[in-house]
Amino acid sequence: MTIPQSLRRAAANAVEANALLKDPAAQRGGARPQLRRYDVCSLLPNGSIAETRHVAPSLPLFEEAFTAFCRGSLIETSQGPIAIEDLLPGDELMTYDGEAQPLVWKGCTSLIPARSGQNGRSHRLTSFTADSLGEAKPMSTVVTGPAARLLQRAPLPGLQLENGAALVPVQQYHDGMSIVETAPPTAVDLYHICLPRHAVINVGGLPFETYHPGPEALKLVSHAIRTLYLNLFSHVETIAGFGPLAYPRVAPSDPDMI
Repeated sequence: MTIPQSLRRAAANAVEANALLKDPAAQRGGARPQLRRYDVCSLLPNGSIAETRHVAPSLPLFEEAFTAFCRGSLIETSQGPIAIEDLLPGDELMTYDGEAQPLVWKGCTSLIPARSGQNGRSHRLTSFTADSLGEAKPMSTVVTGPAARLLQRAPLPGLQLENGAALVPVQQYHDGMSIVETAPPTAVDLYHICLPRHAVINVGGLPFETYHPGPEALKLVSHAIRTLYLNLFSHVETIAGFGPLAYPRVAPSDPDMI
């Protein structure tokens, strides 16, 4: 599928017109963000499926919506585990609470983890080897993208959970032995998914969150960037459409890790 020049122009104009995303790293460097291709598969109100291709800046706001899970990641559904690339909008995913919710949005992009983005931002993956978080957690190696967050119910070294449970960026689990950073030199397909409301799902035997931008995600962006971003999601019209977070989030220790 070729990308219409009008889409390229619209994305480039949004970057140029910006007030950027108020991305501090980009502002320090004084360089305009590169553009990236994002593929989206959505469930429409009439039950049909729409596949669209978008061109938008490679800024954290956009990349975090597409870079949680690697191709081949097994998602627990009402029909059993299914590889994320084979999921279709409308498929019933099992949440951490045992409830089935339909998949309403799936996003995919391709990047090279070994290649740092503009302004030196890392896109490295995280590999959880078998039993790295306890017996059969996971049962086999699980590799995630930089935007993945795990539900954590017990304190981690140097991290206290004020509310008894929180969503923790995968980078904070690195131990240099069984949970390590990896950076393949070739392109990797990465995904993220949305349910009707934010939830925790079983991915390869581990509890990961579904996509939610966070309630303050669009607070400092320009109108052009906001429009480009919301055009990615046919099931919401505003940031409030994502609903509340299912669990509180722990802030990443490295603000430039995405």
